[in-house]
Amino acid sequence: MAVAEEIELNQPPPAPAPARTPVESVQAFAKTPMGKNFLRGLGVAALIAIGVALYMWNQPPEYKVLFSNFTDRDGGAITASLDQLGIKHKFSEGGGAILVPTEQVHDARLKLAAQGLPKGGNVGFELMENQKLGVSQFLEQVNFQRALEGELAKSIESVSAVDTARVHLALPKPQVFVRDQQKPTASVLLNLHPGRGLDQLQVSAIVHLVASSVPELLPVNVTVVDQAGSLLSNQERDKDRANGIKSLDPNQLKYVQQLQQSVIKQVESILLPIVGEGNVRAEATADVDFSQSEQAAETYKPNSPPEASTIRSQQTSESTGAGNANPSGVPGALSNQPPGVATAPLTAEAPGAPGAGAPTQPSQKESTTNYEVDKTVRYEQKSMGGLRRLSVAVVVNYRRNIAADGKVTVTPISPAEMVQINNLVKEAMGYNKDRGDSFSVANSPFDGIDRAPEGKLEWWRDPANLPLAKELAKFLITALILLYLFIKIVRPMLRPVMRKIDDFGAPPPVIEPELPKTDEENEVLLSEAELEELEEDTARGYRENLAMARKLAQDDPRVVANIIKAWIGNND
Repeated sequence: MAVAEEIELNQPPPAPAPARTPVESVQAFAKTPMGKNFLRGLGVAALIAIGVALYMWNQPPEYKVLFSNFTDRDGGAITASLDQLGIKHKFSEGGGAILVPTEQVHDARLKLAAQGLPKGGNVGFELMENQKLGVSQFLEQVNFQRALEGELAKSIESVSAVDTARVHLALPKPQVFVRDQQKPTASVLLNLHPGRGLDQLQVSAIVHLVASSVPELLPVNVTVVDQAGSLLSNQERDKDRANGIKSLDPNQLKYVQQLQQSVIKQVESILLPIVGEGNVRAEATADVDFSQSEQAAETYKPNSPPEASTIRSQQTSESTGAGNANPSGVPGALSNQPPGVATAPLTAEAPGAPGAGAPTQPSQKESTTNYEVDKTVRYEQKSMGGLRRLSVAVVVNYRRNIAADGKVTVTPISPAEMVQINNLVKEAMGYNKDRGDSFSVANSPFDGIDRAPEGKLEWWRDPANLPLAKELAKFLITALILLYLFIKIVRPMLRPVMRKIDDFGAPPPVIEPELPKTDEENEVLLSEAELEELEEDTARGYRENLAMARKLAQDDPRVVANIIKAWIGNND
C-alpha cells in the first residue's frame, strides 16, 4: 500500500477527460467486445446482401411468348423488326415461339401490330395489289383463286376453336354448253386447338360460309376435315336437305334431351321430400313430332229438301218465230225455175180455216236457276316440336328403418304410399290419356345404397393430399434453413450482447460476514502475501521505466515523438 501511495504522490493529478464527439464515441464502442461482435454481424449481413444482389443482377430476365405458330416469312420479319426496335428476343427450344422479356411483351406486340406483323400464313386479296401489268389471264385467275382461298381461311380462323385453316377451291372453267357445265367444289382442312372441338352447328356454319362466298357452290359440295383426318361435314344430310328431305339436327336432339331432363327433374323433385335423397330414380322418353304440315279442306253441303234453298240467280228466255220461208223442194233443174203465173181459186176459203198451205208458228222457252251452295274452307298449320307421346319410369327404394341399437333395416313401401306416389308422378309428368302417355312406378331395394362405406385410404396414400404435402415440405425446409442460420450465425453474434444485458440486470452481490479463519484460509492468506510482494516488484519496475522515459523525453524529445508515431501506426 505504501508503494501505491508513493506512485500516486509522484504523479501529477489527472486532467479531466475532454468531451467525446459522436465519431469518437462510435470508435470507442467499436473497440469494445460487443462493438466488435456488432461490426462482425453487420459485415456478415452486408456480405449476404451483396451476394443476393449480385445473384439477382446476374440472373437473366424472365422471357414470355410473344408470338407462336408463325410462318418462316413472318418469323424473319418479326425478328428484323425487334432488332430495329432494340428489343431482346430469343427462340424457344423447338423454335416454334419467339420470346421477349416479360415487361416488354405488350409494348412489342403493339409496335409490331402497327407494322402489320404478323401477316399470317394465308395471303388474301392483298395479293392483287402487286399485280403486274401485262399478266396473262391464267395467272390472273390463279391469283384470284389464291386470294379467295386466303380470305376464306382467315374468316374460318376467326372461330375460337380453330387454330389454322386451309381452303382448296376447285373452280371449273365456264362452258358455252349448259349440259357440259360443272359445279365448283371446296375442301376445308381445320387444325383445331388442343382439347377443343366443333359441334355440328359450327361445322354447318363453316360449310355455309364457304358455299356463300363462291358463286354456284352448293353446301353439299363442301367437305370439312380436321387435323386427325376425321370428316366433320355430313354430306348425306346436306344432300337430303338439298332434295327437300328433312332430318334431325343437333338442335332438335338437344331439345328432346332438355325436355326429358325437365320431366325427370320434376318427378324427382316432387318425390325427394317423401322418400329422401338418393332413394328415387326416374327416366323419361319423349316422342316429339318435328314435322311441319299444312292442311286445307273444303266442305260442301247438299241443298235437298227439307233444307231450305236460296236462289242466287234465275234466267228465263222464250222465243217465237214465223213459218219456214226458206226455199224447199227437190234439188235439181226444176227447182231452179221461176214460179208460174198465179191463178185465182175458184172457191174462197173461210177466214181462219186451216189451209193446206198455211205455215206453222215455232216457239222456244229456256229457264236457268242458280242456287247457293254451302261451302266451308279450313286451313290448319301444325307447328313442329309437338309432343306426341310421353313415357316415364320411376324406381323407388325400400324404406330404411334405423333401430335403437343402430341397425339399419329396409322394408317395402306400403300400398297406400305407392298410390300416392303414382298420383304425384302422374301430375308431375303431365299425364294425358288421349295422347297415349304411360308411366310406371316400381318399389325395389337399391343395390349398394345401404352397404357400409368402404375403408378410406391412409392420408399418406391419398392423392388428394399430395399437393398439401408438397407445400408443407417447402415450409419445413425453409424453417430448417432459418433455424440453422439462427443457431450458427445469429445466436453467436447475440451471445455477448445478451451477456452484457444479463450482467446489467443482475442484482448486486451480497456481502457475507467474515467467519473465523481456518487453516485452509491461512494458506490462502500466505498466497495473498506472495501476490502483494509480486505486485510491489511490478510497481517498482514500472516506476523505474517511467523515470527512464521521462529522462529520455527531456533529453531527446524527437526520439519519443518517433516512437509515439510508430505506436500510432501499429494501432492503425
